Amino acid sequence: MIRFTKAHACGNDFLIVREDSTADGERASLTRRLCARHSGIGADGVEFFAWTGPASGRVWLHNADGSAAEISGNGTRCAAAWMAEALGCQAGDKLQISTDAGVRECRVDKICREPGFTAEITTAMGVPRFAPHSLLLGDGTEIVGVEVSTGNPHFVIVVEDEQFVAAGRGWESLGAEIFAHKDFPGQTNVEFVHVVNEHSIAIRIFERGVGPTSSSGTGSSAAAVAALALRGCTSPLTVSAPGGAQTVAWSGPGAELFLTGPAALIARGEAY
Repeated sequence: MIRFTKAHACGNDFLIVREDSTADGERASLTRRLCARHSGIGADGVEFFAWTGPASGRVWLHNADGSAAEISGNGTRCAAAWMAEALGCQAGDKLQISTDAGVRECRVDKICREPGFTAEITTAMGVPRFAPHSLLLGDGTEIVGVEVSTGNPHFVIVVEDEQFVAAGRGWESLGAEIFAHKDFPGQTNVEFVHVVNEHSIAIRIFERGVGPTSSSGTGSSAAAVAALALRGCTSPLTVSAPGGAQTVAWSGPGAELFLTGPAALIARGEAY
C-alpha cells in the first residue's frame, strides 16, 4: 500500500509520497498510475519526500507522465505545507527543501487549520537566468520569446491578446508545438503572458510532462522575470493564472527571486 497526501497550490495538484514507499526505478510507473485522472487518484505530479533534518527534507519530482523534473515551485510549496502541518509550524518558521535544482528555503507566512490545513508560504527560488530567444515553427512562423531558467527551463511569450492568441493560434496549440521544439532538446515549459498593468500580469501555462495547467510556481516566476526585466513592470508583481494569483518579488538580474502563494492539504489515503 502506498500512503499519500494530496495537496494543491492554486489548483496545481500534487501527491506527496514518502520516498521509501517504492524503489527508485519504480517511481515513473507509479507516478503515471497514481496521477491518472480517471483510473488513479489524479494529480499533476508526485513529490517523493524524505526527511533530512528537524525542519528539512528532500523531494524528487515526477510529472504526471512519469518524467523526472528538476523542480516545481508549487510542488515544493505543497511539500512545505505538508512539513508545516507535521511539525506544527507557526507563522515565521522556516523550512528547507532540497530539490534537483538546489535547496529552497520556505518561510511560513500564515497558517489556517480550519476547515482544512492551508499555508501561505514564501519560497526563495534562486537567481533566475534569462535571454531573448527566437524560434521558427513548423510552418516557418517566427516566434519571439524569452528563455528563462528558474531551476527548470521555460520559454516565455508576451502577447497583446487577452485570449493569449499568438501568431494567429491559440496558446494550447502553440504550447504543444513549442514545448517539444528542436531548440529545446530536453523540452521546455511554455508560458504566455499578458501585461495587465505595471504591477499585474495574467498567464497561461503549457507544462512539460503535463500539458495545460491551472498554475505553476516556476512558470509564474519565469513569466514575472520576462515582464519585470523586459516589459517595464514593477516588483512585487501579481501573477494571475486560471487557478489563482501568486506574488513575485525580484529586484533584477543577479538577485534572488521570491515567490509567495498558498498551498492546501486536501486529502489523505492509501493506494495499491
